[in-house]
Parts: sequence; structure tokens; C-alpha cells
Amino acid sequence: MLNAKITGLASYVPEYVLDNEELSQMVDTSDEWITTRVGIKERRILKKNVGSSYLGIKAVTRLLEETGTNPDDVDLLICPTSNPDYRFPSTASVIAHACGLEKKCYAFDIQAACAGFLVGLYNASAYVKAGLYKKVIVVTAEKMSSMTNYEDRTTCPLFGDGAGAMLIEPTEDNVGIIDGVFHINGEGLPFLHYKAGGSAHPASQATVAAREHFLYQEGRAVYKHAVIDMLTSSQDVMKRNGLSIKDIDWFIPHQANLRIIEAVGDRLGIAEEKVMVNIQNRGNTSAATIPICMDENRHLIKKGDKLILTAFGAGFTWGALYIIWDI
Repeated sequence: MLNAKITGLASYVPEYVLDNEELSQMVDTSDEWITTRVGIKERRILKKNVGSSYLGIKAVTRLLEETGTNPDDVDLLICPTSNPDYRFPSTASVIAHACGLEKKCYAFDIQAACAGFLVGLYNASAYVKAGLYKKVIVVTAEKMSSMTNYEDRTTCPLFGDGAGAMLIEPTEDNVGIIDGVFHINGEGLPFLHYKAGGSAHPASQATVAAREHFLYQEGRAVYKHAVIDMLTSSQDVMKRNGLSIKDIDWFIPHQANLRIIEAVGDRLGIAEEKVMVNIQNRGNTSAATIPICMDENRHLIKKGDKLILTAFGAGFTWGALYIIWDI
């Protein structure tokens, strides 16, 4: 039986650092206020006049170089993103073209908000396990600054820009992407969404004047659901695979808010040193948080380690993956 293993990992963040001190000059906030509430000290911002694909191209280029992968051998590229370059064509097609993958590669986007990378990985594993493709790249590219309202003190400290990519290939060993659980609850729409610009509320002079082309979030509702849903989905995938908390080497949650991460970890009962975190220096890069965090801490992950990845995002959509590392 074929399994799907991760054979490569790469990420990219822009050079420009927007720290809390500079942010406090832009909006009524402070380093103490931000750190106390969300645990973020700085975030990276893409200052160039380009789209999310720029970030994704950087990450995929690094992935190809570091794994020695011939672009002509890539079968499929999946791009989870909430910040596409255009409504159409797909950002995946832009990245695939720029990286020279088009000889036999198909490409498409996924919209699953902050849970997008996990959804993309699970999709990739299904294609590989079915024998349809042998080399699949999942790259998430998020220029979150493009949808951040820097006049809103409750949301602008949260978000940064970045991209992460993984290469998925078949194996007959019992390693890789073992299992996943995913859920969605459309009742969460009012609490976390992008108000204008879609077919339900097209762009107009009125929507621009009302500043409705930015991310909207009701933090308390999102916090409550994120903690409960990331916790239960992690517990569910562990239970399905006969895992106890002692079996888990690394718990890698979506980096949305340090307080959410701490609450989920505490309720899960996992040791703090087994919870992978980098939100202090990267902020919330939406679907890109998990691969960026893993890449920046890859020296800590050992072959054979058992990982639980979990994420929660707009929709509401959430889930968890169980992975046995094999790099």
C-alpha cells in the first residue's frame, strides 16, 4: 500500500521587519499591549508592489534547489491561499509558470483560510496514495498585509507575510501523512470574513469609502472556537490512531495568537517544550504559519518523530493531521 511522505520543506519571509515599536507609531497601540494579548513582537512585511505569488515562488524555488528536484518531474502544485494575486487565474498557475513546472504539472488553488495548508497536504496525500501523482508540491503564499487595516488596532498587530512549501512523494513505508480530520461550520461567517469584493458584496465606491476591503474579525468568538476546535480535532486524530500524549514528539499549531496556542497546549496536556512556536517573530501568516514554523525549527525534528499539526480559520474551518517525519 502506498503512503505519502514529506521529502522536502522550505519557506520564505520578506526582509522588512515591522516591529511593535514602529506599529505603535501607525496606530494607537504599544509593545506591552500587543505582547500581553497576542505574544507577537514583530512580523515580516512584503513591501514590493507584487502579489502573494512572489512569496510562493521564492519558497518553491528554495524547495526545488534544496531537494534537487527537476521542475520537469513535478506532477501537481497545490496553493492554499486567502490572498490570491487575482480572482482568476489561480495563484498556483502563476507560481508554476515562474518556477518552470509546466511541462507536465497541473496547478490549482485551495481556499480554506488559515487551515489551508493542512487541507492542501491532505489533498496531496490522497493523490499520492491513489497513485495518480508521484511528486506534489503544496505551497501556501500569504501576503496578509494586503488585507490588513492598519487603522484597526485590534487586528493589524496580528498579521505578517510569508510562504511555506513541502514536497510530497510516495513510499511503501509506514511514514508520512498518516491521517487527518477536518470540519467546517458556516455559522462562523459573521465573526471572521472579508466584507467586500466578492460576488455577494461587489466592490464599489461605497465599499472602498467604508473601508470594507480588509479582514474583519471578532476576536472573542474566534478565540473561543479556535481553542475548542483545535483541541478536539487533535484529540480525535490521536484517538483514531491509538496515540497518547506521551507518543507525540511535536505539537505544531497554527500560529494565530500565543494565548490560543498556550490554551490548546495546556488543555491537551502536552509539555510546553514539545509545542513548536515562532509567532513572536513572524505573527500570523494565515495558512503559511505551520510550514514556516516547521522550516525554521527543522533542526529539532528527527526522523521517526510523531507530529500533530492543527489549524483553525475562517469559515469556520479546522482540522488536524498526524504525521510521522521521515527526512
